[in-house]
Amino acid sequence: MAGTVHFESRDRIAVITVDHAPVNALGRDVRAGLVEAIERFEADAAEIAVIHGAGRLFIGGADISEFGKPPQAPSLPDVVNRIEACTKPVVAAIHGAALGGGLEIALGAHYRVAVPGAQLGLPETKLGVIPGAGGTQRAPRLVGAEAAIEMATTGTPVAAQKAVELGLVDRLGEGEALDAGLAYAEELLGQGAAPRPVRDIAAPAHDAAMFDARRAALKKKLRGEVAPLAALDAIEAATKMGFDEGLAEERRQFMKMMETPQRAGLIHAFFIERKVAKLPEIEGISPRDVSAIGVIGGGTMGAGIATAALLRGLTVTLVERDEEAAGRARATIEKNLAAAVKRGKLKEDKRDAILSGALSCVTGYDALGQADVIVEAVFESMDVKKEVFAELDRVAKPGAVLATNTSYLDIDEIAQATSRPEDVIGLHFFSPAHVMKLLEVVVADKTAPEVTATAFALGKKLGKVSVRAGVCDGFIGNRILSHYRAAADHMILDGASPYQIDKALRDFGFPMGPYQVGDLAGLDIGYMTRQRKADQRHERDRYPGWADTLYEMGRLGQKTQRGYYIYDEDSPRGRPDPEVEEIIAKEREKQGVTPRDFTDAEIVERYMAAMVNESARVVEEGIAQRPLDVDVTLLYGYGFPRHRGGPMHYADAQGVATIRDRIKQYATEDDHFWKVAPLLDRLADQDSTFASLNG
Repeated sequence: MAGTVHFESRDRIAVITVDHAPVNALGRDVRAGLVEAIERFEADAAEIAVIHGAGRLFIGGADISEFGKPPQAPSLPDVVNRIEACTKPVVAAIHGAALGGGLEIALGAHYRVAVPGAQLGLPETKLGVIPGAGGTQRAPRLVGAEAAIEMATTGTPVAAQKAVELGLVDRLGEGEALDAGLAYAEELLGQGAAPRPVRDIAAPAHDAAMFDARRAALKKKLRGEVAPLAALDAIEAATKMGFDEGLAEERRQFMKMMETPQRAGLIHAFFIERKVAKLPEIEGISPRDVSAIGVIGGGTMGAGIATAALLRGLTVTLVERDEEAAGRARATIEKNLAAAVKRGKLKEDKRDAILSGALSCVTGYDALGQADVIVEAVFESMDVKKEVFAELDRVAKPGAVLATNTSYLDIDEIAQATSRPEDVIGLHFFSPAHVMKLLEVVVADKTAPEVTATAFALGKKLGKVSVRAGVCDGFIGNRILSHYRAAADHMILDGASPYQIDKALRDFGFPMGPYQVGDLAGLDIGYMTRQRKADQRHERDRYPGWADTLYEMGRLGQKTQRGYYIYDEDSPRGRPDPEVEEIIAKEREKQGVTPRDFTDAEIVERYMAAMVNESARVVEEGIAQRPLDVDVTLLYGYGFPRHRGGPMHYADAQGVATIRDRIKQYATEDDHFWKVAPLLDRLADQDSTFASLNG
């Protein structure tokens, strides 16, 4: 028998153990081992079998590394069907997680028991495919069509208790999963239980109106994603066809999804998230211990950082300039924690314990003397930052990590304000810091490797996806953002409307367009950035003067109910404002521009070309060490559509030479802004890809 699956006969009960660390993924050896174990069970004197997983979970799902490669027998559908066809009853004993193919294995069993803490789900659509081993056919027979649709189209797992309530699992066990499985098997033996294939259960009746409504809702929500719609179609097939016909339709949809670019993009996103924190410079280096965090500044960002730390069990001391500001900071944190309780992310008693013991909001720097990591989140001014770090140099204990949350400023210069630049690092959180997953870890020239290792360890503890960045204006994300946002501004100057640009990019897959994002962040942010960079402006730079006009009119976005859009009771998410179009038209006239029309496709191509071009420069300069670092940054911090994999993956999918040639064409209009990045040019000449540089 394959070494990853073990068979043991315990008198009347056979125990089949899947033992393939770390997540018991259903690779070829596991699949073959399960078939062999079922056949051995049928030939054995045992009367009932229990399948369970060794380690921390039941079965985590398919082996994703096999996706896109030639299939190896036995296929997962064949394994599930073989379990279901077993002539003696089979029990699945579930702990930890039964996800994707893991749940499909459990659905192939005749009986299911799960212990508290287990999660059961069909997350395949998050990887651009659908359940392909009967999940869309068996789940509706157990839980009904609507619950199956929810599971398969969202990919969100359900807890063990909920699974029992839905009918996905027969009972909630106690203690260890194997013990619960054995107890259930003994009970079934006493009842003389026979095999009970899910395929023999009647499918729910077809409800055309319900499926049409679900399909319309998904199309509105998904912004171009195709896998959830394919999963819906497969579940509908379960209600319209016989079981074997439904299986065939599911498999057809599954294979169709395997060939889509979206599957490739989502698989790419899956793997780079796991690779991004693997850095040679910190390999084998132990991070410093972190249990107490200091935060300087209690505004939205500082309070969010404090909340993120508190939610992960760290103690926090937050310093503000006076008692009133400290009180406001505490109130903001309390509000954040209340929202976490409401979302079910935090128990009320835990919230109360945090507020009574883990959080201190104070006014003096001396209270930070025992903090292991101190993060400043004060006004974005170099002089202010230097003052803060000079104080931290005085009060922080030896070995404390001194971190700045600056979005743009030179961290090497900030570090010079201390006598210990080796302890200084950038921790660029994204707002709201307790919600957004991205953390840019900005490594300065003199940052010690163990400080970098500590930053990544802290990011992991906080539940963040951490990306290493080098020092430059804007680091990885904001530097690239400034370039593609400039490309959008140029299109407005040349004739596009901000509303057409926003719509085209939403249709591409972004949750919001750049001008909606501007209104959300506040148009004062963009104004201050332009003022900060005013002395760097080139005479050939095409300036978005209308944006200054909006700022000067007090139109700062959502916080003033007017920016690019109007926000009121009738349009809480904003509606276009004709006055903005008039302001833009005057700016075009002032700059002597004759407007022209843009297609949505051209808007997307120019926007993405600017993003890819600046990304290539960021990689070549070492600001991002690998193209995957850029992709992770844009995916987790800037709303890049996950099914497109990130800008570097997008460029590879389009063809690097295609992007390069577009930029050359744009340069015939404006050879100041549109200059092909050297790395992009080399890869195009070599017919190579950004992925080849990921290592």
